[in-house]
Amino acid sequence: MAQSKLISEQGDRIEGVPGRYWHPIDDGRLQCDLCPRFCRLREGQRGLCFVRARANDQIVLTTYGRSSGFCIDPIEKKPLNHFLPGTPVLSFGTAGCNLACKFCQNWDMTKSRDFDRLQEQASPAEIAQAAVSNGVLSVAFTYNDPVIFLEYAVDTAQACHEQNILTVAVSAGYITDQPRSEFFRHMDAANIDLKAFTDRFYWKLCGAHLQPVLETLEYLKKETGIWLELTTLMIPGENDSESEIDSMTQWIAEHLGPDVPLHFTRFHPDWKMTDSPVTPTATLQRARAIGLKNGLRYVYTGNIHDFLGSSTYCHHCGDMLIGRDWYELSTWNLALDGGSAICRNCATPVAGIFETRPGSWGSRRQAIHVHH
Repeated sequence: MAQSKLISEQGDRIEGVPGRYWHPIDDGRLQCDLCPRFCRLREGQRGLCFVRARANDQIVLTTYGRSSGFCIDPIEKKPLNHFLPGTPVLSFGTAGCNLACKFCQNWDMTKSRDFDRLQEQASPAEIAQAAVSNGVLSVAFTYNDPVIFLEYAVDTAQACHEQNILTVAVSAGYITDQPRSEFFRHMDAANIDLKAFTDRFYWKLCGAHLQPVLETLEYLKKETGIWLELTTLMIPGENDSESEIDSMTQWIAEHLGPDVPLHFTRFHPDWKMTDSPVTPTATLQRARAIGLKNGLRYVYTGNIHDFLGSSTYCHHCGDMLIGRDWYELSTWNLALDGGSAICRNCATPVAGIFETRPGSWGSRRQAIHVHH
């Protein structure tokens, strides 16, 4: 899809490309229907995400074609452990977010009200070409939540697919039905933040609700072919009780199945929660043990040095399939059988999207410029 016609006004007025998913309401405001916040805007007002705004009697996306920067990361950093392991992914985000997480680890971008941070300008076609030129297999929409720049992400995903580049969404999954269908139709893999398993946590710390996220997860697993992984950032005293982890992993096993990988990651004090402690390693390892007990086959610890907790094992014979030391891969005991991965020892199928051999990108992080 070609870039939409730009709306621009003089002076400090809002400019952007026409957005989808909104409708007028009786009091003259326009309601944004992209996410469950349903922001209702008068002329010149922005939604909570800050990047969707009302201008010229329509909702516009103000960050189309503008990024906070482009970087080539290891795919495991998204984190995705069962999607092209060891390969590089071209990653970028914009500004803003439709959640208000007090513990945000990327708050300098998600909470940015300074559009001067969006230094990089790139069209969807230029991003796809940069992926080809740099030899990456996938492009990730990440750093801030891509559902709020849906139009830009969808156009970029289409341009990537034309070049046989796969696409990855890193999202909190806070999106309504129709845009959810459009957005994820263009994605090949997704890591969804399941931030906790209580509505109290979502409301108190994110200004949001749990149920729409659960609906997104069930939709992705049951109605799409997207490769799906989950991440839960463990915050001491907030979402790390054994009972909550038990309930959450039982729900995942029952509603999403045993093959969806789950990453429990370490919290570092940030943004508005600088007084909270770092997550103890034992908390992450205990959470992993609970998930495995409840029938999940692939449960990982993240943001810590834990070779055993970050490696992949055969759920049948117990052999190590993929050894991981941070973002470096060591052991590789997968074989491909008719396009599907199996354990080299016992031939049990291994869920995921794998190449014949692991990638060798390692832990490098390489900033690049996508020329406009």
